[in-house]
Amino acid sequence: MKPSYPPHAVSRLRSARLLRSTRPFLARGGPKGERCGGCRLILSHCLCTLRPVVPTRAGVCLLMAEHETLKPSNTGWLIADVVPDTMAFGWARTEVDPALLAVLADPQWQPYVVFPGEFVTPERVITELLPATTQPTSTTSGAGNKRPLFILLDATWPEARKIFKKSPYLTQFPVLSLLPEQLSRYRLRRSRRDDHLCTSEVAAICLGLAGDHAAAQALEMYLDLFTDHYLRAKQQLKVEWDDVLHLQLRALAASST
Repeated sequence: MKPSYPPHAVSRLRSARLLRSTRPFLARGGPKGERCGGCRLILSHCLCTLRPVVPTRAGVCLLMAEHETLKPSNTGWLIADVVPDTMAFGWARTEVDPALLAVLADPQWQPYVVFPGEFVTPERVITELLPATTQPTSTTSGAGNKRPLFILLDATWPEARKIFKKSPYLTQFPVLSLLPEQLSRYRLRRSRRDDHLCTSEVAAICLGLAGDHAAAQALEMYLDLFTDHYLRAKQQLKVEWDDVLHLQLRALAASST
C-alpha cells in the first residue's frame, strides 16, 4: 500500500509556483504526462513506498531558483523527502521572504552557506563545522548547542552564483566549502565541471559532517534509486524491484517508519 505523507516544504513551494503560472506546466514522460504527486515519477515507476524518513540534528534550508520546483529531475525534493527539518524558499533578486529571514535569525540554528570557496573571500571560508556553541539559547532552555543549518542554493551553476552574489542577507554567515573525494554520480543533468555535485549529493556530505550519518547514507541511496527509476522511465524500461539497491532501501524505509 502506498504510504501517505503530508506535503513537505518543496512540495508546498511547487504548488505555490504552479498557482502563479499563466499556463499549465507539462513535464515530459508517461501517458498524458501523468506523474505521481509524491515522487514526480510516472506512475509505473513510483518509488513512494521506498521513501526513507530519517530524523536529523541538522536542518537544510533550500534557496530555489524560479523553475527548480517544476523540474521532475530536481533533487532538492529528495532532501525534503528524507530530512524532516527541510525548509524551502523561492529566490528573487528584488525581494526576500520574511519567513526565510525569520529562519536565519532563529537562535536554535547556526547557518552555513554551502558554496565553493574559490569564489569567496578567504576570511569567510571554512571546510569544517564551527565548534559547538556551549552557551544556552532562548529556544533550548539551557539544553546546549546550536543546530547546523545548511543553506543550499538549489539552481543551475550560473543561477547559484547569481543567488550567492545578490543575497546580502547571507553575507553574515560562514561559507562551508566542501571537498568531495569522489566525482558526482548524478546522471540526470550534467554540469560542465565534474566536481560540481547535485543538490542532494551536497546535502548528504553536509549531513555527514554534522554527524547525521544514517540520514546521509539514506539520502545517497535514495538518490541512486530515484536516478535509476527516472532513467528507466525515460528509456521505457521496467523497474528491477528485487535488485540489491531496492532491497536495501526497502529495509531502510521500513525501519524509518
